[in-house]
Amino acid sequence: MAGPAFRAAAVRVRVPATSANLGPGFDALGLALGLYDDVVVRVADSGLHIDIAGEGSETLPRDESHLLVRALRTAFDVLGGQPRGLEIVCANRIPHGRGLGSSSAAICAGIVAARAVTIGGESRLDDTALLELATEIEGHPDNVAACLLGGFTLSWMEAGAARAIRTEPADSIVPVVFVPGKPVLTETARGLLPRTVPHVDAAANAGRAALLVEALTRRPELLLPATEDRLHQEYRAPAMPESAALVERLRGDGVPAVISGAGPTVLALADAASADKVADLAGPGWAANRLELDGTGASVLPLTAPGTEAGGEAGSGAGGGQ
Repeated sequence: MAGPAFRAAAVRVRVPATSANLGPGFDALGLALGLYDDVVVRVADSGLHIDIAGEGSETLPRDESHLLVRALRTAFDVLGGQPRGLEIVCANRIPHGRGLGSSSAAICAGIVAARAVTIGGESRLDDTALLELATEIEGHPDNVAACLLGGFTLSWMEAGAARAIRTEPADSIVPVVFVPGKPVLTETARGLLPRTVPHVDAAANAGRAALLVEALTRRPELLLPATEDRLHQEYRAPAMPESAALVERLRGDGVPAVISGAGPTVLALADAASADKVADLAGPGWAANRLELDGTGASVLPLTAPGTEAGGEAGSGAGGGQ
């Protein structure tokens, strides 16, 4: 395959935050949230230059080790070759290490930007390959599927390849996220999971995960029982006791609440009438944010200042369901 040609103009990509697991849907279910990172990428004559504003501006590397750059490089290899240089500007709003898919957002932004800046990129890296590549980099498809496709996603591995289906969450659902001040590493949270679980717990989770698909798409009144989990949240509680206590307290008040991804953020699935009241329930030490559901997924948008406020702009999504 001949080496690629690149666009002279910069491209701008917007990627949403995501919440995976959603209680019983461990490593399978994901929800795209209306909180966004923006990335502008331009092919340059030489070198690598990275500007970062917002989340991670003081801690993220500005070299080849940056996850976004690694994703770009991996995608360019698939697309046929590397550009001579790159200029990258990041406007980050998704909290890092909080269970809201910041790493998946970086990965998806990188591969979508690489495809967009490559002439003929969509023919060389179609939507199915995009999901497979993102999953290869991330290690599991739940967050990257929701990030690429938007909405409520069901993902799985088939013959070693990632697959996903996008569904429409009920319009009445209003996500409320409670973000604590300190992160928890995903590796730490995963390290607490047992190698085996009781059969009765696995059976219970299978039933609740199936119910959650119905609750999230058509019958939100069933969200409280549908978000009950026995596979991972209890085991991870020692790493995030405040988050576990908040989930228990919210659920005791009748609010469907779960650990978002590997935590420690808590996700509550409220409605328009109760969302503001729910947001007030956490108390001090939490940043409570009422969000919208994202229905677009990773998008290539008109090139404007990357620091503009998120939301309300239409763009071409990364693709439909795989």
